[in-house]
Amino acid sequence: MRLQALRVLLKPARSAWLAPVLAGQVLVAPQALASAAFQAVDVNQEAFVIVAAPVGTSGDKAQLQIYEQVSSNKRPCFQVSGSNPGKVAPLLGTFDFTGICSRYVDSLGYSPRVGNEDLGTSYRLTVRKDGSDNLLVAAPSGRGAAGKPELLVARTYGVAGPVDFLEFKLEPGWRLMRRAFAGKRLGHIYVYRESWPSRDTAAASAPEQVPQQASVNPEPVATPPTPQQAKSDLPQT
Repeated sequence: MRLQALRVLLKPARSAWLAPVLAGQVLVAPQALASAAFQAVDVNQEAFVIVAAPVGTSGDKAQLQIYEQVSSNKRPCFQVSGSNPGKVAPLLGTFDFTGICSRYVDSLGYSPRVGNEDLGTSYRLTVRKDGSDNLLVAAPSGRGAAGKPELLVARTYGVAGPVDFLEFKLEPGWRLMRRAFAGKRLGHIYVYRESWPSRDTAAASAPEQVPQQASVNPEPVATPPTPQQAKSDLPQT
């Protein structure tokens, strides 16, 4: 009797939950949900450096990392020297940077965004070697990727030694912003553009396709070990 009563009790609730699903009322794409839920807020661009970080020691691969100087009156988190390309010293890897620096090393820490469109589920940021340059590209991924434009986001304007960390310079129209939710600033950085480039502009600036192995997904990176990294990814106050 108890089991039968429980089934009767649960049946209306289940039906009520299924009704809007079957009616198509809650079938919302994850990208649309993210766009509606999260906002993009300004950051101090001078507090950040965008880095092509070497993967391994061969010099063939690199991945995107972003460093932030959270506290300006403490030890420096990074140092840039030279230009075209600028070499980055990741100083935050040499001390406990809790409360001083933040480091964003994969798609949990950064994603592309254009206007109100959060592209974290449909585009990925990847580093490509292109002759004597490193390119940061927003490449379409997942379902529906075919036919979407590939966007050139930044470049290093040169190469250096196989284990050098190089500074990315953003292409015109791109900047960094921070993800926010309900007015709360979060530990996630947007590589942001106000609007989509025209189709002609995108075609002119898009890099030539290179062999697939040149695209880099996050792998172990040749950075000095950093303590308590997880603390740096907590919501920003």
